[in-house]
Amino acid sequence: MGRILVVDDEPGMLRMSRRALEGAGHCVIGCENGREALKHLESSVADLMITDIFMPEMEGLEAVQKAHLLHPEMPIVAVSGGSFEGPDYLQVAQAFGAVAILRKPFLARELVGLVAGLLGSAGEGDALK
Repeated sequence: MGRILVVDDEPGMLRMSRRALEGAGHCVIGCENGREALKHLESSVADLMITDIFMPEMEGLEAVQKAHLLHPEMPIVAVSGGSFEGPDYLQVAQAFGAVAILRKPFLARELVGLVAGLLGSAGEGDALK
């Protein structure tokens, strides 16, 4: 199972993501903003990072870009439920290094399935069906 860094300023989303991913056997490190996540990544490695786009202190786009520079081999998933009038920030996140996107609201099984696919562990999503 993987070490997953989940970055979201919404306590409910962070809690749901943690519960779903830990239920699938992953170790989850939760961070409330991009600055906290990058501090963690400077001293430790994660197998995958999932980050919200719109957060205080450091936006997710900046976190994606900096995390990708620190650990180019680490897959990054960008998530957002923000307004998409104007630029599609999830697509911008892909240009900055995110390998996948997920629009909020999403189901726990969608998150677990995406993570399983990215980490090459297809059976992990079965726990939430």
